[in-house]
Amino acid sequence: MPQTTIARAVSHTGVGLHSGRDVQMRLQPAPADSGIVFHVHTPSGVRRIAPCPSAVSATALATTLSDGEARVSTVEHVLAALAGMAVDNVQIHVFGGEIPIMDGSAAPVLDLLKKAGIRTLAAPRRVARVRRSLSVAGGGKAIHVWPHKGFYVDYTIDFPHAAIGRQRLCLDITPDSFARIARARTFGFLQEVEYLHSHGLALGGSLNNAVVLDEQGVVNPDGLRCPDEFVRHKMLDFVGDMAMLGLPLQGAFEVHCSGHQHNNAFLRRLSGERENYLEIVSEEDESEPVYEGGTFPAVAMPA
Repeated sequence: MPQTTIARAVSHTGVGLHSGRDVQMRLQPAPADSGIVFHVHTPSGVRRIAPCPSAVSATALATTLSDGEARVSTVEHVLAALAGMAVDNVQIHVFGGEIPIMDGSAAPVLDLLKKAGIRTLAAPRRVARVRRSLSVAGGGKAIHVWPHKGFYVDYTIDFPHAAIGRQRLCLDITPDSFARIARARTFGFLQEVEYLHSHGLALGGSLNNAVVLDEQGVVNPDGLRCPDEFVRHKMLDFVGDMAMLGLPLQGAFEVHCSGHQHNNAFLRRLSGERENYLEIVSEEDESEPVYEGGTFPAVAMPA
């Protein structure tokens, strides 16, 4: 499979989750082997930030990247959409320091990609394929990965709320299947939202871009987009956070109750010991075993 980029530039202006102000994102085509790079427009010039595990500077509410001088927040949904649709090379120009939250899902980014079109490039696609199993667990959160030619995710969440509870979703992430999780919105609890707003945080968060729950259930008048929207969104975030590696990641993942912080801790471990756990191969390379579904190997779970 060859590398890809978008066929033409597209942009979106909308509210920023953190600031509550209008911010803009513009996606532009990029040449082969340039990867996904954020071009952060600041008063002192344009700073280029390539996603990588060590560039993640904050994980509260959303994932933030920084180069020490500039930062860009709420990057996980656009990265998830690009990864899910197998788009390898794009310039993401950011005006306002964060990606627009849009409707709290990746569906609007998919619409932008459809508008832009996908163009193949004259270079083979390389992937970072897991070559041996790895588990990173603690605090009731866990991520386990096994070798697999593809990106398979078995995700479980467990919230002590009647409207959520325990939910599980298994999905082989491909451009055809990604739409199953793309429309799932971020979610939070009314008490937390009120606290954040009172402290000048998450000023752009609202019922227009998040599922909000009180003690009784979902506050949004239109309800949920699907009964398991919560686990679908957690899987969406996971896809975006794993895209921080810089190359398409291939493996079979079992994830329990993880979030942005634990996702990044896992990726830092995987990347920091890449000589043990990863190999860079052409996507067509068939050397690694394929996980074909069923039960994962037994792994002791944290309390």
